[in-house]
Amino acid sequence: MEISSCSPTALAWIKFKKNRLGLGSLIFIVLSVLIACLGYLITPDSTPFANDQYLELGLKKPGFSVLMLPTMDTRLPEDGNLLKTMISGKKSHIQYIPVRSYSLKNGQMHFIEFGSLPGEAGLVQTLPASQTGTPEKKTFWLGTDRFGRDYLSQLMIGTRVSLSVGLISVLISLVIGIFIGAVGGYYRGWIDNLIMWLINVVWSIPTLLLVIAITFALGKGFWQVFIAVGLTMWVEVARVVRGQILSIREKEYVEAARALGFSDLRIIFHHILPNVMAAVIVISAANFASAILMEAGLSFLGLGVQPPVPSWGSMIKENYGYIVLDYAYLAILPGFAIMLMVLAFMLMGNALRDAQDVRMSEV
Repeated sequence: MEISSCSPTALAWIKFKKNRLGLGSLIFIVLSVLIACLGYLITPDSTPFANDQYLELGLKKPGFSVLMLPTMDTRLPEDGNLLKTMISGKKSHIQYIPVRSYSLKNGQMHFIEFGSLPGEAGLVQTLPASQTGTPEKKTFWLGTDRFGRDYLSQLMIGTRVSLSVGLISVLISLVIGIFIGAVGGYYRGWIDNLIMWLINVVWSIPTLLLVIAITFALGKGFWQVFIAVGLTMWVEVARVVRGQILSIREKEYVEAARALGFSDLRIIFHHILPNVMAAVIVISAANFASAILMEAGLSFLGLGVQPPVPSWGSMIKENYGYIVLDYAYLAILPGFAIMLMVLAFMLMGNALRDAQDVRMSEV
């Protein structure tokens, strides 16, 4: 099939696939979404918020391995609900004790905990073998933080927080921005003047300060961050939608729709907005990246997602003091994750813009 015979959507997709940076960014984003969706099913630590703490294992380097002695805890029955585990994790009825050495004699498990020095008298502990299993070797691929939590699990669950904030915030900004921009661009006159005045007022306030003010008003928390970020990102969407509609409303097919007696609501939603969505999708990619940065900044300041929920921004806050020590990676890794995610969305947005530019004849 010749390129000239392709539909505009197919032609845009062909252009997008030829942009290696854009395609690579899309693949990275898809992998991140899979990690966020599967959640606790693929994290080494499947407890809620990946918050299984072993204080004696605090600040261990990447690749650290230790023997873990499994013990039964009948107070925590095993939960077999797969969907619930994927969303919120589970508390297993098996509890683990880090051990340095162990031996099994006469139906008794004798062991020395990891925090004890070998050979110290009185530190050998004993449990009935019926209450324990065989010690298993566990490897912390990215090491542990100061509380002895698996750092890889924390980073993986932090992906879910960043993507969730970006998605919900962008949806909120789209609902508000498209409605306000469409009304102002279509009706013009005093309605447009009022909307532009509101847009300019919100635009003149520094975004981060506005987010902090809204966060103070709504309180700290997971959902409050969504609303606070979303309420500050609608301005860009409204400006783009208004500008596009101001030119589209003068097209012949819109005049024909008015002549046929179609309502303004039908003309806006069925005839105008579908021709605006391409530009909206491009700006939404940039807004997604901005939302991730805002969430990380708020969490670093202590105004975003609150512990024990793992967030890349809060992980930087907890570990930035180790940058001058031998554990700088504890702050660098979440910062690098934020950089990659923001860069991926920006590159994908640029690729979408180039793919939808009809002036670019090369395919």
